[in-house]
Amino acid sequence: MTHSFHIPVLGLAFSIDTPLKVAHYGISSVVSIVDDELIERMRRFHCQQSGIPYLAINKKTPDSRALRITAYLDLIDDLVTRRTNLVKQQSFEDGTDIQRYFTWLPNHSKLKTVYRAMLREQDERQKKQLQEVLRAYVKPGAVDVNIMAKVDKLNFADNGYPLDEKYTDAMAALRGAANSKLCTSVVLSAGMNPKLYTYLSEFPDFMPDKTGKLKKRIILKVSDYRSALIQAKFLAKKGLWVSEFRIESGLNCGGHAFATEGFLLGPILEEFKAKKEQLLAELAELYTERISALGKQHQGVPPTRFTVQGGIGTAAEHHFLLHYYELDGAGWGSPFLLVPEATTVDDDTLAKLVQADHEDFYVSGASPLGVPFNNFRKSPAEQLRMERIAVNRPGSPCTKKYLVSNTEFTDRPICTASRQYQSRKIKQLKAMDLPPGEYIRQLDAVMEKTCLCDGLAASAYVKNNLLKPRENSAVAICPGPNLAWFNRTYTLEEMINHIYGRTNLLEHAPQRPNLFINELNLYIQHIKKFIEDNCHDITGKKEQYVARFKARLNEGIAYYEKLFDYAGNITAVFSPAMHRHLEQAKLQCAFIQSKETTCP
Repeated sequence: MTHSFHIPVLGLAFSIDTPLKVAHYGISSVVSIVDDELIERMRRFHCQQSGIPYLAINKKTPDSRALRITAYLDLIDDLVTRRTNLVKQQSFEDGTDIQRYFTWLPNHSKLKTVYRAMLREQDERQKKQLQEVLRAYVKPGAVDVNIMAKVDKLNFADNGYPLDEKYTDAMAALRGAANSKLCTSVVLSAGMNPKLYTYLSEFPDFMPDKTGKLKKRIILKVSDYRSALIQAKFLAKKGLWVSEFRIESGLNCGGHAFATEGFLLGPILEEFKAKKEQLLAELAELYTERISALGKQHQGVPPTRFTVQGGIGTAAEHHFLLHYYELDGAGWGSPFLLVPEATTVDDDTLAKLVQADHEDFYVSGASPLGVPFNNFRKSPAEQLRMERIAVNRPGSPCTKKYLVSNTEFTDRPICTASRQYQSRKIKQLKAMDLPPGEYIRQLDAVMEKTCLCDGLAASAYVKNNLLKPRENSAVAICPGPNLAWFNRTYTLEEMINHIYGRTNLLEHAPQRPNLFINELNLYIQHIKKFIEDNCHDITGKKEQYVARFKARLNEGIAYYEKLFDYAGNITAVFSPAMHRHLEQAKLQCAFIQSKETTCP
């Protein structure tokens, strides 16, 4: 990889066209392929912007979801190739993209060493030869796609009968990516879907070609070693190789926060570091056995990368994670929401992010999936949700139906953020004669759900003037709490220089805790909220859960104490305040009880 960082998927819209902004600089990024309506409208927009003929794919066209995704990814491939070729043709002058390509590289890059040698070269003939060598090494960053594996709604024909299983949302999205000409990786997130994983093996691009290479690759986004092993073994038995394990901090990243049961990022990375070779050996045996049985050519196993993402905020943290845990790269997500050159955030939301303080970023119950969701209090979507409650019309119209899952009141699943669900659920609560405090708690939990299908797509429509008449313009945004430490918009160059330690964008925030401490504090708040939400119904099973969670937090604190003692004197990543932060966390854990003395 050209760079040691990548830009992860950011909501639905915020990174929808990020590759068109950064790939020609060698920067890798991830596009969500959940919303095919957003994808189709962005394809039309970029065709018009680039002077390319646009042929619409109507929603009623058979297999339209897959076809739309394929067409958009093909367009991205064409445009990224075009822009990269233009970079290669430029002269090495200040202000050109080819100059940016090389000056933005990390200082230890071998390519940057050659670039510096070219700049120093006095002999014009030698200088031009070095320039041609450099041009040959200009490669675009990876354009990867994200599929939330379990967001896999069953779809129905016009006659009301369910369509074949291959037309479910996740299966169709995978087919769209697999049929594209883009040499991409599919990032599988949000848990394991055996049917989807099996479906991968039906596409030749995920299998080795005659030379043993993979045209398309698989990235697993995981939050712990055990789930990584289980999922990768399942795939290996199908002849599918995991080309990257993307280890994500459970509660310290943007979007959905897939919390572990108290396992912290540091110990998780330590386990991957200790068991990496064992993991790859076990997978290689299963993979080669299956590939041989299929009669495929292979020359050993493909390479595998290990990366981390979630809550990284300084160059020291970036450097420490990569070198101490022997990782190949790191994802920087939320800070790029403040980089207009890289992401698609409408001006109003961007201004609110810049002006926000720490209290504006919080882990919420807003997601219809029932998973903790990083939310922003000042987002237009949150304001719209509160306005609807104020006029006694809680809930949203549900048009896209990507997150339907509840069958409490209907035969077909509906969304818990929808007006259809919330009106019925509130009526049910009113009839239950609950104690006032419990009624309010349950009512708030129902009305907290918000429409993410519309909200997370709206920014691209607002930013690019693509809103249709009467279309909802309320933007939902899902930054991680780490964003609170960044206080203005930044150029792409500024953010890259910050990541590599050539400048410091957080000089104004010396009090920012280490990323491990930030995650630890979020987990403490998470388990406290679990206890509060269940204080009237703490069963034996829930008490055991709290006890295990607390024990793992204490194990994590002990690990960080040893890590600090070992590495505190050799890296700037651990400030002297970390000891104090750990003591404070330990004290908070000591007071965590499975049942509070009083309930709200």
